[in-house]
Amino acid sequence: MFPKFESVCLTCLGDILIKAILLDFLNNSLSMLAAYFEQFRGPIQVATLPDPTPGPNAVVIRVHATGICRSDWHGWQGHDSDVHLPHVPGHELAGTIEAVGAGVRKWKRGDRVTVPFCVGCGDCPQCHQGQQQICDHYFQPGFTAWGSFAEYVAIDHADHNLVRLPDEMDFNTAAVLGCRFITAWRGVTAQGRVRGGEWVAVHGCGGVGLSAIMIAAAFGANPIAIDIEEEKLALAKALGAVAAVNARQSDVVAAVREISKGGVQLSIDALGSHETCRNSILSLRKQGRHVQLGLLSGSEANPPLPMGAVISNELEIIGSHGMQAHQFPGMLDLIVAGKIQPQRMLGKVVSLEDGIQELMDLNSFKGTGVTVIGF
Repeated sequence: MFPKFESVCLTCLGDILIKAILLDFLNNSLSMLAAYFEQFRGPIQVATLPDPTPGPNAVVIRVHATGICRSDWHGWQGHDSDVHLPHVPGHELAGTIEAVGAGVRKWKRGDRVTVPFCVGCGDCPQCHQGQQQICDHYFQPGFTAWGSFAEYVAIDHADHNLVRLPDEMDFNTAAVLGCRFITAWRGVTAQGRVRGGEWVAVHGCGGVGLSAIMIAAAFGANPIAIDIEEEKLALAKALGAVAAVNARQSDVVAAVREISKGGVQLSIDALGSHETCRNSILSLRKQGRHVQLGLLSGSEANPPLPMGAVISNELEIIGSHGMQAHQFPGMLDLIVAGKIQPQRMLGKVVSLEDGIQELMDLNSFKGTGVTVIGF
């Protein structure tokens, strides 16, 4: 009646049972705590999920700190087509290498690292030109793959993209660099080409905007902070803004043009909305430079631009998307030397569980500075 069982000895059955128990034990032991969601705009919950394993050119990082960013909120809202469900968010991470793929040559277990939020493949024409931030086959933890709202995260193409942290830098500060500080760094210095003595308008004083203000001030420029919250404007002034404009109480364009005596040379939309994008462009003096750092997604995508002013005043409209790993050392040297202090933007450190509500509340623009999840 049961011919298959008749041909299996009791010893074999015992071996199979032992293997099954061991496999179950290993599967249960190779697990991590992570925050994940199964539907866009749906509940985010903490659960025990399988550990990642490194591919041949990847590493697994034990996450010690990860920032909570508005980009994560956009992913949870369903604004990013790279996000597939179920999903673990998080991309502003710092930690130590836990496991190394067989093909990785530059890194070993225990190394203290961070990583740009946009990881280059190393093989496409953009990567060959050193422009990994616009890689044709980019990898983004927290978007194209599970991210760092977890105890462990896998990072592909490790040799091309990991950044060694200075011994002097703690993990919370490294997480503050995340996508916001490095986005502002490249946006202000490389794309915006800031120069000492210039007027710089920064529209939105969240993490990106505050970073841009600190960086512009460090390069000898005169930042003007624009926001709707007095608490954020006060912090912006403490970080180097020479003037502040409350967008709820003033005509932003008129106020900026009056403060700068005719318009700014560099204007940055650090928030990402129709209103802030337009105000940024109209705040410029002739031949000024607008840099778009804030994401324009959902209902705020595709803003109508004042192209008449762009043409007649020969304005530049510039995009900026993250920063390459090979550009980190110069920035890190200035941080270690105390010339710029991103740690001053650290708002608070929360648990993974508390970080869920922080993420879901990001569109309310509560609080100041950068919130970091600590593990």
